Amino acid sequence: MAKGKILGGIVLGVVIIGGCSAAMNDNGGPKAGTDGAKSAASSDNKQSDSKQPSASQADQFTACVAKNGTPTEKAAVKHVTKVTGADKQNNIMDAPEVYTDFTGGLVGPHSGEGKLIATAFTSCYESDNGLVTVYDKNGEMLSNAQF
Repeated sequence: MAKGKILGGIVLGVVIIGGCSAAMNDNGGPKAGTDGAKSAASSDNKQSDSKQPSASQADQFTACVAKNGTPTEKAAVKHVTKVTGADKQNNIMDAPEVYTDFTGGLVGPHSGEGKLIATAFTSCYESDNGLVTVYDKNGEMLSNAQF
């Protein structure tokens, strides 16, 4: 009898966790400039034209900065090599990572550029509880920012 109650509790727990996971599915994403309709339109295009390769997260980020960034942000973002975690956001604990070809970490000569990249990221993406982290080519943190 006790084994049945334990098994029932485990099954109930799995069902609850699955429901919570489904409820937190992809509610955020990049702002397409300042027009949210462009973002929805681009996702529709991706679904209807599966042969067209989608731009990488780094390409999407650099395109946004190229369109809306300051000259110093544009110069810094030219050093971005990879972006992860920017495509799927749930507004609960978003933690995208931006990788660069800079060196030196937080106290190195490129920490200022790291801050510019983090600031540019906050202009392109939106989250209720996001933290973007910018890394150098050795995986050391250059900067971070809430967005």
